[in-house]
Amino acid sequence: MEKTKIPLLARLNWYWILQVLGWSMVVVFVMLANGPYITRPGAVTVCVLDGIAGLLLTDLWHRFLKARRWNTRTVDWRQTLVAFFVLGPLLMVCATLIARVVVPSSRNEGWLPMLFLFWSGVMMAWQMSYMAAIALRRANRFESEALRLDVLAKEAELKALQAQVNPHFFFNSLNSVRALIFENQQAAAQMVDQLATLMRFTLASSYADTVPLKEELEAVQSYLAIEKIRFEERLSVVLDIAGGMETVTIPPMSLQTLVENAVKYGVEQSSVGTEIRITAGISNGKASIEVANRGALAKLGNSTRVGLSNARKRLLHAKGDGSSLDLVERDGWVRATLTFPAAHHAV
Repeated sequence: MEKTKIPLLARLNWYWILQVLGWSMVVVFVMLANGPYITRPGAVTVCVLDGIAGLLLTDLWHRFLKARRWNTRTVDWRQTLVAFFVLGPLLMVCATLIARVVVPSSRNEGWLPMLFLFWSGVMMAWQMSYMAAIALRRANRFESEALRLDVLAKEAELKALQAQVNPHFFFNSLNSVRALIFENQQAAAQMVDQLATLMRFTLASSYADTVPLKEELEAVQSYLAIEKIRFEERLSVVLDIAGGMETVTIPPMSLQTLVENAVKYGVEQSSVGTEIRITAGISNGKASIEVANRGALAKLGNSTRVGLSNARKRLLHAKGDGSSLDLVERDGWVRATLTFPAAHHAV
């Protein structure tokens, strides 16, 4: 399996990048604040060493927080107090020692109150920035985890919906075989062959979100061949599939559900039978697949409502917004129509 390439920005060590950048800005600020004194021998070195001391001290504090797992907590303002009253004075002492070593003639005792406020302020600002970065990272992690769980939930729901389709369909088909087996054994044998073809398709597509319309139509024709044996002249089928629609993908068994309803509420409810028309085409950027049968829109039973709701949910999962499954009665025909954006079809 090919490994996903991690983007460059995600591979960078942002902690050290921001550390170096931040303390470099502190060094520049200290140099500018010293004004005319910066030209004295050793002054620039003192400023740079002060920045390095701050970087090392904050890194040690960062490692301490990680070791104690205090960086996984929610915002704790006590850490800010530690930064101001402990880390700030420590850095002030380091800066004073550095100045004494690099420029032995320097005397800065009178500056200590100001140095305390400055370095404590710098450390407090670092701590607040650190907590903000931790909070932002935690929020991003929670958002990523929420998205991952949402995807897993949708996948689980889709598999559950798929699992509801297959038993419903095969139980109906087996009932058809049972009804025929005592009347015409040869026809029953042909029906079993068609059912085996359907089972192979169902097993092959059970882990797929979508299948090409061509494959779904082949499965539907096997189903209709079974019902044709059962209903004989009471069932006739007309297919009108526009060119290029064979590669359009739909949720597996969704068309089958509509055809099964047409047989159940069209052919079975009529003493003379009915014609079932399956049409598919693309218009105004929308792909549509319609299953129509003569008759009236009968009161739907629970199983049919579940089947249609199931197919509608799987269509929305697979094709997204702009998809629909409508069932209407018009001009003496009951029409079930799948509609979805044509951009989703396979090339």
